[in-house]
Amino acid sequence: MKRRVSHTAAQSTSSAPLATNRGVRRVLVVLGWVGLVLLAGLVYPVLARGHGLLAARWEAKWLLLGLLVVPLVFWRATFGEDRRVPRLRLGTIAPLKTGPAGWRVWLRDLPGVLRSVALGLLVLALARPIDTLRPQSNEEEGIDMVLVLDLSGSMQAVMENLPPDLQRYVTMQQGQVVLTRLDAAKAVIRDFIARRQSDRIGVVVFGTEAYVLSPPTLDYHLLDTLVSRMRLKLIDGNATAIGDAVGVAVARLRRSTASSKAVVLLTDGDNNAGKISPEYAAKLANTVHARLFTIQIGSGEMAKVQTGVDLFGQPTFAMHPYPVNPKLLEQLASTTGGKAYVATDARALEASFHDVLDKLERTKFEASTATYEELFPYLLLPGVLLVALDALVRSLLLRRFP
Repeated sequence: MKRRVSHTAAQSTSSAPLATNRGVRRVLVVLGWVGLVLLAGLVYPVLARGHGLLAARWEAKWLLLGLLVVPLVFWRATFGEDRRVPRLRLGTIAPLKTGPAGWRVWLRDLPGVLRSVALGLLVLALARPIDTLRPQSNEEEGIDMVLVLDLSGSMQAVMENLPPDLQRYVTMQQGQVVLTRLDAAKAVIRDFIARRQSDRIGVVVFGTEAYVLSPPTLDYHLLDTLVSRMRLKLIDGNATAIGDAVGVAVARLRRSTASSKAVVLLTDGDNNAGKISPEYAAKLANTVHARLFTIQIGSGEMAKVQTGVDLFGQPTFAMHPYPVNPKLLEQLASTTGGKAYVATDARALEASFHDVLDKLERTKFEASTATYEELFPYLLLPGVLLVALDALVRSLLLRRFP
């Protein structure tokens, strides 16, 4: 009896170092797999966009918190996997003390490592890294101009004869049936912006007061978006401050180095508000060598305005008095070396814009443009490949049977 106890104790003592050696060996194998899989997963993004990833801006930083899950997945898929393996009680394990054996033993933790590294790469891809490429400076030829748009109440008057190619720029509001002066002006401006390639354009809107919608810029997409959102009653439109509007536009051009500078004023009313007289604003335009082109929208003292719809859905109209001052607009244009136009319909308004452009000289200036590159594909691709490799290893090399 004593001999059996001592023999059992000897077996327990001898198996302890063996289990320790196996544990250390397994840890080293797992660390080796981690290194190899990390190298395989990062070699493509590092070689393709390594510097860009280091300096990347993460658009969805909060998704990086998903990296906290990676250690849990790693533990559960490697060392934690042993606790979920079915076990069979045996009287003695002496014949099995040298097992398990075979080359598949060295691969048993590989799927867990593949899954963990793949998860980390996919989380990084979801966080959307963006690289700002170095700005490129090009010598462009263009004009610096500011478009000044009237948003006073008179711009609700009806305007007809919109060219078919401008229909795509018109969005009717609820209950609106006919085109207004503002709709036509916005459509012409948006089409004018879409045709530009190297002209720096700014936008000023005005009613009782004047506001800078955008300083002169080459970002035509932004300009188009801002102009498309202009609505009546967005600002106080109970008066028309032409002098203030022109003064604000001139202020946007005072630092321009272009030889061709222009202010294009679109209005359908007379100056009856503001702190700066139109005549003084014209003198300010001369000091910065900017020419003023005025476009009077509509003609006459009376204009037709849609007041609603009748029971049959047909629009109803009424005539409203909207005073105009064509002599003032002609004076402003002649004082600055520009030209005055009268646009009675949308087609004439479009022609006026193109005539203004033809009369302006062009100047060369240095344009700096910056582009952005999405870097997530460089992380997404190796992540997906590692997930596929994990599935292949599990199904072909490490299949488990109940």
